[in-house]
Amino acid sequence: MRMGAVNLNFVMDEQGRPVYSVSFRDKPVILPSHLGFVLKEDSSFYHDFELTGTDKKSVDETWQPVWGETREIRNHYMELRVHLRQKKSPHRLLDIVFRVFDEGVGFRYEFPRQPDLKYFIVSDERTEFSLAGDHKTFWIPGDFDTNEYAYATTKISEVDNRVMVDTSTAIAVRVAPDPYAVQTPLMMKTRDGLYINIHEAALVNYPAMQLHVNRATLQLTASLVPDAVGNKAYLHAPFQTPWRTIIVSDRAANILASKMILNLNEPSMIKNTAWIKPTKFVGVWWEMQTGKSTWNYSDFPDSVGADGKPIPNGRHGANTENVKRYIDFAAKNGIGAVLVEGWNTGWEDWFGNWKENVFDFVTPYPDFDVREISSYAAARGVTMIMHNETSGSATNYERQMDTAFRFMNRFGYRSVKTGYVGRIIPRGEHHDGQWMINHYLRVAQKAAAYQVMLDAHEPVRPTGLQRTYPNWLACEAARGNEYNAFSNGNAPEHETILPFTRLMGGPMDYTPGIFKIKGYSSTPGRQIHTTLVKQLALYVTLYSPLQMAADFPENYEAHPDAFQFIRDVAVDWDDTRILEAEPGSYVSIARKEKGRDNWFIGSVTNESGRIAVMPLDFLDKDRKYVATIYADARNADWKTNPEAYTIKQFLVDSQGQLSIAIAPGGGAAVSVVPASAEQAKKLERFPKIFPAEK
Repeated sequence: MRMGAVNLNFVMDEQGRPVYSVSFRDKPVILPSHLGFVLKEDSSFYHDFELTGTDKKSVDETWQPVWGETREIRNHYMELRVHLRQKKSPHRLLDIVFRVFDEGVGFRYEFPRQPDLKYFIVSDERTEFSLAGDHKTFWIPGDFDTNEYAYATTKISEVDNRVMVDTSTAIAVRVAPDPYAVQTPLMMKTRDGLYINIHEAALVNYPAMQLHVNRATLQLTASLVPDAVGNKAYLHAPFQTPWRTIIVSDRAANILASKMILNLNEPSMIKNTAWIKPTKFVGVWWEMQTGKSTWNYSDFPDSVGADGKPIPNGRHGANTENVKRYIDFAAKNGIGAVLVEGWNTGWEDWFGNWKENVFDFVTPYPDFDVREISSYAAARGVTMIMHNETSGSATNYERQMDTAFRFMNRFGYRSVKTGYVGRIIPRGEHHDGQWMINHYLRVAQKAAAYQVMLDAHEPVRPTGLQRTYPNWLACEAARGNEYNAFSNGNAPEHETILPFTRLMGGPMDYTPGIFKIKGYSSTPGRQIHTTLVKQLALYVTLYSPLQMAADFPENYEAHPDAFQFIRDVAVDWDDTRILEAEPGSYVSIARKEKGRDNWFIGSVTNESGRIAVMPLDFLDKDRKYVATIYADARNADWKTNPEAYTIKQFLVDSQGQLSIAIAPGGGAAVSVVPASAEQAKKLERFPKIFPAEK
């Protein structure tokens, strides 16, 4: 079955095993690979099947997301459904559904309603992805509890995660028993120029899929995250698994442009979505990450003063006056919301003790006046973002979710940032196992019931469920900007890999916008591994409808000209164009603001400087625009001179292109708005290159 350049082939082999293969422009992408399961009740549920029939259909439709990278999405595919039955008694049934798109293939298993398969346990999934070569691969370890590793770039035959797991001591919880397991989304590039991405879509009531690498045969096998007793999934027919996705192209930009994962998710379950509003925010957060202040009110978890109250340490960040300062800054600069972490009691012994009852999510510290803060913010047109850290105790959070969300409604909190730092309770469960997958979804559903938007930190990596639950605006689920505060940081290439890996499944709360690149830490030599301008570019290249301006207000006030881009840049879009891209090297993206004629462009590079060449043919014909260029200065460098930048305006149109010099570890950010008649007369045209070569 073929759609454009993508071809799917399905057969049954002589052992009665279902086999599929995928090619792109007649080049092999996935060689013949087997499908099926090992069930607790049936260890042979992957062979000795017979094909009893097939169904085919074609779908071509469009739909509009509540928010997103484009105003409209086309969902065009051909579907093949194969019906299988075991040859031997009890003749259990299994369907496999394939959907072929212009950019790849998605497939899932469906267990029909049947008399001899009702409640059952999955011991293993036998899905294979047999690769056609020893591809260049961008990977992190297949860890049951975290996605917060730095990326490795190796051949598939060189995958071995042991050193990375052992040395990644800045990550709170690491459980990676298989040294040859990698996480999805997995990005690969073949010797002959194909780009291949493997992930999953619509992960519901099932554990996350990691991939075991057979380094000798170059075969990847689905590896499901187990529960506390070693089982993978507890199911009840009828049931359908998440989709397994293979996106392929001979252009890296097409991988980033794909909407296949979103299309494989169900439409919105929320009927009234008018309350769901993307926004930018600032917050009391970076000062705790850098050690300027603390989450905890007291340094003595087991002691109180003579007055019977906790002994304040004098460094608590979430105090009323400090929060008001952030509210004032947000109001002054048109930023919609303020996040405050460390506002509620319990932070004195919240981490590392595997303690179940840590937070109650409604009791503020003595120096945080929730009523006064909420009233102060509302009077200034700013909303507050709640912070609910669970310390991994999902059981405690589930018991108190209604109380927590009622509290948010009472005090006007329209969004919540959840956190799952630490080992999971129920004890023995993992962040990416079936129990927690269901927990994250319950939180999203509960938040929707109270009309609260959700930003989940330390969860499973996303799989497109933001289509089904559009109040689930963002996730962390990767190594974010915070690692520059308390570890060896993120290499300059990191932000050029993330769009091809973690962001394939959904938006990321990366917390960009750090302006003080050096000198923010008491640790000698610690710095952000980007230029200041690259921090601006991340607002475009790392997509999220919930974007934080993460630095201190005073650091923005020191650079008001550069901060103007953060003030201006949108968070919701009508159109997105991938201008140029190469995983691990560079990414340049242009986005059109929702409901307006303004475009914003971001370009980032790795440790090598380059000239970003970005055609402007997406602009309206016969119209002039003002391009405000935020560029690295000629002498900028992420190591030696990271805060050097230059800003200038030029006249541009759809016939031209931007050629911008980007420093090592640097970036470029551009706002493009329609020009007035006066600007069209006065502004100079964009030169051959900017900044001009010496």
